[in-house]
Amino acid sequence: MQASNTTEDHVEQHSRTDPYTDRYAVRAAGMVPSEIRALFAMVARPEIVSLAGGAPYVSALPLDAVGGMIGDLVAGKGAEVLQYGSAQGDELLREHICEVMALEGVHGSADDVVVTVGAQQALDLITKIFIDPGDVILAEAPSYVGALGTFASYQADVVHVPMDDGGLEPAALRENLDRLRREGRRVKFLYTVPTFQNPAGVTLTTARRAQILEICAEHDVLIVEDNPYGLLRYDGEPVRALRADDDRVIYLGSFSKTIASGLRVGWVLAPHAIRAKLVLAAESAILCPSNFSQLAVREYLATQPWREQIKDFRELYRERRDAMLDALAQQMPDGCTWTRPEGGFFVWLTLPEGLDSKAMSPRAIAERVAYVPGTGFYADGGGQRHMRLSYCFPEPDRIREGVRRLAGVIDQELRMRDTFGETAATGTGVHTPGPGIV
Repeated sequence: MQASNTTEDHVEQHSRTDPYTDRYAVRAAGMVPSEIRALFAMVARPEIVSLAGGAPYVSALPLDAVGGMIGDLVAGKGAEVLQYGSAQGDELLREHICEVMALEGVHGSADDVVVTVGAQQALDLITKIFIDPGDVILAEAPSYVGALGTFASYQADVVHVPMDDGGLEPAALRENLDRLRREGRRVKFLYTVPTFQNPAGVTLTTARRAQILEICAEHDVLIVEDNPYGLLRYDGEPVRALRADDDRVIYLGSFSKTIASGLRVGWVLAPHAIRAKLVLAAESAILCPSNFSQLAVREYLATQPWREQIKDFRELYRERRDAMLDALAQQMPDGCTWTRPEGGFFVWLTLPEGLDSKAMSPRAIAERVAYVPGTGFYADGGGQRHMRLSYCFPEPDRIREGVRRLAGVIDQELRMRDTFGETAATGTGVHTPGPGIV
């Protein structure tokens, strides 16, 4: 019998494992696992070198000092630490956040800061208050997978804008905005990670920053600047944020990369009217962020040498970045190219023609190395020739070994392509996986 591709059969197939399929809201169809989450179960195996996830190296923190600080905090202020807080977040913490943002040229009022459960919740709140189904969001190509998941859950139409080594291309941004205007479609905002971008690792140039601000002002389009990596620049002072030159920019920050991701403390700095809506949205979602986490971060910023700790993180990540770039230069087959980040966690690798990173992923796992296929960072299914490599967590020697294994997989794929043609290398032809590949 010929298989059917009708919507009814699709729903029936899914209802066998989920009896509630016909009850979900339409927007639930956009809630699918990300490429990164799908890898977690496999890459946790100790024999696999994971160049996939972007987990910060929290072991570099002075854990004894931080543990003592938290113990003293609970012992001395337990009644406050373990109580409910406000939806906007602790006032003293918001003042400290303003001090942190000032390092990137951002001068905002604590009254316009909203503390969130990581920057991810900030993305959700912003999308919730701005997006109706079918509204357009402009985003870099490639773009942060967590943002794309949030945008899909609110049924936004993501239109990608190309990037190169200098970041988002202003001419392409203007072209997209002009086209969408002609089509009668309104862009709600531009989402960008301009500094040490996730996943590409590139940084928007100073000249382009001014152009992007000017173009968005001309078209009356808001900018959402997501900046979790900005303080992790390996050489020189932090890059000046977009928000530093335009108070209309909605700025997202996080302590996940500069203190600890497990605390789940981020924030939004927004124009005053938008801030009020964000607080209402936060109240309906979580009532208030964790008081314990907020006050732990507040105490850390007030009592610990956090600036020196950020310098330690920068040195550690620089060493690992260098290990990856050196290994890529020594090991990668001809035809591979990659970005050279000045900070952050990620390198974006482009494969030679005819190779597909997603099709290749099971074979890489079989060779005990993991990466994130590029398709996870595009809303339109692109990115087949790309992959994201993370260097933040493994030790330098493990990074080198992981790159060696990955280079072997790519070399094998190239030989397969040259022998059997492109369909074999991309997994769309008659190639049969070897033993142990799932």
